[in-house]
Amino acid sequence: MTATQESHHELSVTRHIAAPPDKVWDVMTNHIEQWWCPKPWRAEFETLERRVGGASHCTMYGPDGEVHPHPGLVLAWEEGRRFALTDAIVGDLEPAGPFMIGIWEIEAEDGGTRYTATARHWTKDAQAQHMEMGFEQGWGACADQLASLSQK
Repeated sequence: MTATQESHHELSVTRHIAAPPDKVWDVMTNHIEQWWCPKPWRAEFETLERRVGGASHCTMYGPDGEVHPHPGLVLAWEEGRRFALTDAIVGDLEPAGPFMIGIWEIEAEDGGTRYTATARHWTKDAQAQHMEMGFEQGWGACADQLASLSQK
C-alpha cells in the first residue's frame, strides 16, 4: 500500500511482517544490503554510522553496470524502532542538492511487525520525480525482500 501526504510531499510503503520486531530490526540493520534495493540491483554500504549525525554512504549497482552512489547523513537512530537518512548533507556537514529524507520504522502489531518506509521530499516536483522513478514498485519490492528475510 502506498500513501501520499501532501504537506510533506511524502510517499510511503507499509507492510505487516509475520515476524517479531526484534527479528525485523536485526534484518533491517545488520543485513541491510540484502533488502535495501530491488533485485537484480544490489547495495553496498561503505558507511552507516548508527547515531544521529553519523555518516551514511551506500552505492547501488545495477544489472547493466549502473553505479549510483548515495552519500548522506543519519538524522535519527532509535535502536529497535526507526532510523532516518538524508542526502541533503554529505561529508563534513557539506550541503548537497537535497532530494529527500528517508525514514524506516517498525512497531509491534498483531503478533508481528508493522514496517513503514517513508520518503519526504523538499518539493512537490521531487515527489513527482520519485513517483516517476518507480517509488511504489521499488520501495515495495524492498519491503517484500525485508519481509521474506525476516520471516525465515
